[in-house]
Amino acid sequence: MTEPPRTHRTRRHGPSDGEVTVFVSDEQSHTAIDLDRWQRLALAALADEGVEGECELSVLFVDEGTIADLNGRFMGSAGPTDVLSFPIDGEGDPPGRWPDTGGPGPDRDEDIEDELPLLLGDVVICPAVADRNAPTHAGAFDDEIALLVVHGILHLLGMDHADEPGRLAMQARERQLLAAHHGPLAADPWAALERGADAAGEH
Repeated sequence: MTEPPRTHRTRRHGPSDGEVTVFVSDEQSHTAIDLDRWQRLALAALADEGVEGECELSVLFVDEGTIADLNGRFMGSAGPTDVLSFPIDGEGDPPGRWPDTGGPGPDRDEDIEDELPLLLGDVVICPAVADRNAPTHAGAFDDEIALLVVHGILHLLGMDHADEPGRLAMQARERQLLAAHHGPLAADPWAALERGADAAGEH
């Protein structure tokens, strides 16, 4: 089977003498989070996507109030959502519904830029929203979190689902990364999204 074209993806390289670091933080109390597990998944996904050198990524698990505030301030949308991606050192402004439309991070002094780690950005996940969505999406809470980790990382690396080719490419890559580093999901979240889109189109 031919894989759909991967649109808007970039291979990212930090200073060559360093390594990729993923910081994980649990800042909510809705449910226990296995930080080591999601750190390993994030590192594996970054490696498969060709990210190398001295790079940093943060994965933050927050409560509904925090992500609702971020969603309102950066997306102009009311209420909590499941995942948001905020790039820091970017190469462009990929289109789409995500805060990765914000563009590159602060300017750096060119004399020291090569010595600084590449800051990929932050993936912010709300476990409470993921828990509510899981039964009609990925099927189980852990599967939903795994999908959100991978989905958020792909956004930081430039993938997007604003159009049909981008959506198909992103879904294909999500399937591959989850199959390789997480395992089978309890349900098919992509089919659930298709059903939702079809239902919306009928009205």
